[in-house]
Amino acid sequence: MHRRTNAAATGGRTTRPWCLAAAVSLVSCAPSSATVDAGAHESVAVVEPAHVDARSGGRPRVVVLGDSLTAGLGLATEEAYPARLQHRLDRDGWRLDVVSAAESGGTTAGGRSRLEWALEGDVRLLIVALGGNDALRGLPIEQMRDNLETIVDEATTRGIRVVIAGMEAPPNFGEPYTREFRRVFAEVAAARDLAYVPFLLQGVAGVPELNQRDGIHPNAEGAERVAAHLWTTLEPLLADLAVRPADDLEGAVAGR
Repeated sequence: MHRRTNAAATGGRTTRPWCLAAAVSLVSCAPSSATVDAGAHESVAVVEPAHVDARSGGRPRVVVLGDSLTAGLGLATEEAYPARLQHRLDRDGWRLDVVSAAESGGTTAGGRSRLEWALEGDVRLLIVALGGNDALRGLPIEQMRDNLETIVDEATTRGIRVVIAGMEAPPNFGEPYTREFRRVFAEVAAARDLAYVPFLLQGVAGVPELNQRDGIHPNAEGAERVAAHLWTTLEPLLADLAVRPADDLEGAVAGR
């Protein structure tokens, strides 16, 4: 598999708009969508399109392992970026369901601890969108690296494709920390030849009209932009996930 880097919107650079005062809300706020108890005192917001239940959840899955950015804090379920990815899949006829396994305030350690649950079922692709809260808490970078590597290795061992979405650290921990923090995502992706999005919030972070009043969580328009940003990396992978567009499948059946 060739590593794909979503650089179209980066212009070779990554925006670094974080400020600690605004970003603390990423750690402390609860998710707006319904939660289930996943054990170990974690609240996990599960976002599934309504048609999943109607079809008995039989379709292969794309799982997004993230924090309150993924849970869609302050948004209706259908406005969060995982739901907007689902909209694109449905629009183009891909037979995949997007499931959001998102813990408000979640760190890479939290993602690692709930991975077994998150990867239940027929998961074909995992989007790892964690790390922002590691940075806000100033957690050791090597600890984050170990967690990300464990998450990725467990998924790939199961034959699941992985997309790594990078995050940025606030500047108050100093340039060495922010530089090394940023480098971890790129290095984990490169070492395993994974698809890589350098910054999940590229083009959204720091843009007031695309964010809620806290200045860190995207509003509905911002979440749409996040989905569009991820889609440029996700779409080229779909043909390799052993699923066919619905129109092609129906045509094949009709042609028998």
